[in-house]
Amino acid sequence: MPLRLTLALLLAAAPIAALAAPQTWRLDPVHTRVLFAVEHAGFSQALGTVSGSEGQLLFDPDDWTGARLSVSVPLQRLDLGDAKWNKAVMAGNLLDTDRYPDARFVSTRVEAIDATHARVFGQLTLRGVTQDVELAVTVNAVKRHPMPPFRRTAGFSATTTLSRKAFGVDAWPSMIGDTVELRIEAEAVRDRNADDVQDTPSDNDGGTPPPPQDSDSSPTPPTTKPTP
Repeated sequence: MPLRLTLALLLAAAPIAALAAPQTWRLDPVHTRVLFAVEHAGFSQALGTVSGSEGQLLFDPDDWTGARLSVSVPLQRLDLGDAKWNKAVMAGNLLDTDRYPDARFVSTRVEAIDATHARVFGQLTLRGVTQDVELAVTVNAVKRHPMPPFRRTAGFSATTTLSRKAFGVDAWPSMIGDTVELRIEAEAVRDRNADDVQDTPSDNDGGTPPPPQDSDSSPTPPTTKPTP
């Protein structure tokens, strides 16, 4: 094949490859929350939440194969609805959040099931121990947010089940069950440096107020807030 023709084909393919590349998103810590449930002495399932997770997502809604996720979960934001109970769970014989303030999940591969469902495999590090974890993930929506600054937003739900003993959290076995069910509700916004024409409302949005000229200059939600 002549050199000139080869170069022309490569140049023509470059924009297509760029369009197919996964987009960069960042987790919204205000609208991302981890809910956990664990047996309490056989009487009930104790429920708690952790808010304020932060991280980055590489994601193309049309192609899951290149998706990657890295997220940090601030365990000192844990809330079981009672200050004494929170303190007990964060103590050294359980989560030991003074030494291990964050849990971290890093994906290793993604297997698409269909357009809105996937299995996300990765490694979860909790209390200094790293274990393989599989998340069942649903994409709820990928669209322009209706509120300023009108960022392109993706919403996800995910579930998984862990063994707390596998992470060295084995105190109080007669009072606290070993199986921990996790439910994650997350929102991610396109990175502010990414170009997305859908971030800007059109003239046909039916009365939606226009965003400021530089929508990214609007203040972003605080990444931390006092624990209830």
